[in-house]
Amino acid sequence: MAKRYWLLKSDPETFGWEDLERSPGRRTIWDGIRNPAARNHLRDDVQKGDEALFYHSGADKAVVGLATVTRAGFPEPGQEPWVAIEIEAGRKLPTPVTLAEIKADKSLAGMVLVKNSRLSVQPVTAEEWSIVTRLGASKSRAGR
Repeated sequence: MAKRYWLLKSDPETFGWEDLERSPGRRTIWDGIRNPAARNHLRDDVQKGDEALFYHSGADKAVVGLATVTRAGFPEPGQEPWVAIEIEAGRKLPTPVTLAEIKADKSLAGMVLVKNSRLSVQPVTAEEWSIVTRLGASKSRAGR
């Protein structure tokens, strides 16, 4: 099965990028997802080896880092029918990519984040992944 790409949203006050970096082995169980559509992605689509954009929701609203799925969907302990995955921190982006920047980029107009920003687990195309990670790799961008 080909590698897929995802965007995982988290409120940084609840569990942010720095929390993931401090987790044992830089890994964590990604649980607490209660939206049925997001749960279905975790259960049916997310696979070990897939890559994820780590997105801070709340006031920050930005992609801040990259993570890898290290364990595919499994029953969330004590919370069936909900599903969890395990992720591992990759690298922090030198420059966060804000929701405003994503919405302003015409090549990202079809991104699920632009159309349905509330979904906490959402697919990302390989092209969207490439564009967002390239934007985040820039240490300084015009308009920042």
